[in-house]
Amino acid sequence: MPRKLASVRVGTLAAVLGIAVLAGGALLLVRAVPEQKFVEYRMDEPQDAPIAIAAGTDGSIWFTIDHADAIGRLRNGRIERLPTSSRNIEPLGLAVAADGSAWYTDLAARAIARISSVGEIARFVLDTPITRLGRLAIAPDGAAWFADPTGYGMTRLKDGVFTRYQIESARGGPYGVAVTADGAIWATLQNGNQLLQLAADGTSRTFDLPRGGAVPTDVAVGSDGSVWFLQFRANRIGRFKDGQFSDVEAGRENAGLSGIAVAPNDDVWFGMLRRASLGRLRNGHIAVFALPRDNARPFSVAVDRDGNIWYADISGFVGMLPARYAGAR
Repeated sequence: MPRKLASVRVGTLAAVLGIAVLAGGALLLVRAVPEQKFVEYRMDEPQDAPIAIAAGTDGSIWFTIDHADAIGRLRNGRIERLPTSSRNIEPLGLAVAADGSAWYTDLAARAIARISSVGEIARFVLDTPITRLGRLAIAPDGAAWFADPTGYGMTRLKDGVFTRYQIESARGGPYGVAVTADGAIWATLQNGNQLLQLAADGTSRTFDLPRGGAVPTDVAVGSDGSVWFLQFRANRIGRFKDGQFSDVEAGRENAGLSGIAVAPNDDVWFGMLRRASLGRLRNGHIAVFALPRDNARPFSVAVDRDGNIWYADISGFVGMLPARYAGAR
């Protein structure tokens, strides 16, 4: 049953990304990691599909669960289900604040929700009908930023107040969101095939990707200011730094790239839905870490305070690659 459900969810979440995940194809493995090096936690409920994942500074790992009335948290090697009182639908956005609370997109309630470390829920309802919400990030000032693909804009939530930043082009369709240390916001515009930058003063710029139809999705920022992003259709990991684009191909066949995170050592990690693997980009070279199960579907990734790599697997698992193996040459 979980295998069948995972297959259905891949199609559903691929639709969220605006593309189709195709079957078949082989990817040349630069490095394969033995299965026993991974630590995995199976969901208690067979229908549970972890979607987004984020690491807290206290060591807790938070994750959203599609079509469940709970948010997941992993502490001290145990999974907790914190009730949300409503069913989650495609909860793509998730981030952990400095105070240990988690913020997530609540599509069914047309809201952005905050869950405290003790499980208390607060919802901030949007004043317009919403059919889709993208990723979410927390800025240094504690504001929650999220992508609104339906309204073609980026929105800031601070002290209970929403501030919208409309994207001029109706081709925008924002999806991924990342925040720099100085408070600048980066987002991917899928339909526009662009990166969007919102400076701390509210001014914005867009940058056209050099590859047409690349379909940029998730985005992350490195310690050196590099903006890393997935190009789903192009099957490449892109980088934008000092006004220049570059990218690296993730293999000859489309790997179904999803989820991106930058480790403290500036390694770039990402999920490979079609390869049941994690990928690592280091110094221009990609290493592939095969997950323990052929039906694994790592949709989101995160790096914790100790450098361990975490992934939300929509086939019903939350998993971790320990830092000692993640950093292997």
